[in-house]
Parts: sequence; C-alpha cells; structure tokens
Amino acid sequence: MSYPELIKIEGTPRELSKRANRELRENKRVPAVLYGPEVEENLHFSIDEKELEKILRKKQTKLQELTIDGKIYKTLLKRTDYDPVTDRPIHVDFYVLSDNHKVTLRVPFKISGTSRGVVENGGRLFQPMQFMRIRVLPERIPSEFEVDITDLKIGQSLHVGDLEMDGIIPLDSLSRTIVSVRPPKGQATSELDEEEEEATEGEAEEATEA
Repeated sequence: MSYPELIKIEGTPRELSKRANRELRENKRVPAVLYGPEVEENLHFSIDEKELEKILRKKQTKLQELTIDGKIYKTLLKRTDYDPVTDRPIHVDFYVLSDNHKVTLRVPFKISGTSRGVVENGGRLFQPMQFMRIRVLPERIPSEFEVDITDLKIGQSLHVGDLEMDGIIPLDSLSRTIVSVRPPKGQATSELDEEEEEATEGEAEEATEA
C-alpha cells in the first residue's frame, strides 16, 4: 500500500454568480469550493484548469496543498462535475483534512504480477472492483491498494477481506471479489458465472451510491 503524493496548487477567491462562473470557465479557470469539519465558512474560489488536470490525470488518490490568499490548506479532492458535452471540469469540491476526523473516500486498486492461471492454463482475468470505499484518518490515506495476482490459479479469487488494512475501515463487504481468474472461454463453471454476476451487481450499486 502506497501513500498519496502532495500536489501544490493555488486558488483565487471568486464571486458567487452564474455570470462570474461563466467568465471563469471561458478563461480556463474552474469554480471550486472549500469545506471541512474545521472550516467555519465555505470558501469559494477558482483554480487553473491545467492545474486541476494534474490531479485528475491519474486515478490514484492524491492530496493537495491548496493556497488561497496566502493561507495553506491540506485537502482532498472530493467531487468533480463535468460538462456533459465537452467533458471539461466545471466545478470541484475540496475537503480540508483534519488530523482528528476520519474521511470517507474511494481508493483504486492496482493489479501487479501475472496470474499463473493465465500464463500456464490460458485463464481469463476478471476484475469486478476498480475502487474500494473506505473510512480512514488523513495520516493513513492510501493512494491505491496493490493486489498481487501472481499465485492466482484458475477458479481462485482475491477478496476485500484478503487485504491488509491496518487502521482502515472498509465500507464494502469483505466478501466482495476484487479479481478472479476464470477458465478459458467455453470452460467457464456455473459457480464462477454466479460470482461474476454478483460482483457486477455490487459495482452497479456502488456507482449508484457514488
């Protein structure tokens, strides 16, 4: 398990109006809001779209050192809204981390190694979970969960409960399948088919909740 990199960005206070937001976007700046358990009043600001892309470019969890009017905040990007036509970011939420308050977030999985079942027997790798929901103190936020599949044979799976999560509270069921190795096409077992169906349903429920 690796820990997030800290990306430094600067924000500029903004006006709260549709016209002001439209002008910001025309100038390649993204309206944003800052909030958290120890923030008395939400701060409204904007950031450069290119700077935001540095955060969004990779799926790993990243923390930000955000500076607004000379004050520095350690934050986590919590939400990004996109234009449905251009797919450009149009608004972002930043959560100010507090040492004493746990935060809820989704952390991606990183698959490492090559499965024995795939190499030796022509198996197919199936990964129903791309992210896992967790609750954790800021000092223990992982950037990703690395899952080594080297020893997986056909018919074997790794589940949420197999991960080492010291100090981390998983919000997904421990029985959820992260990755499994299925037989070559035409040799799939009904048991694995049922597992795939259950895992897919779980991912759909998670997408609905996100």
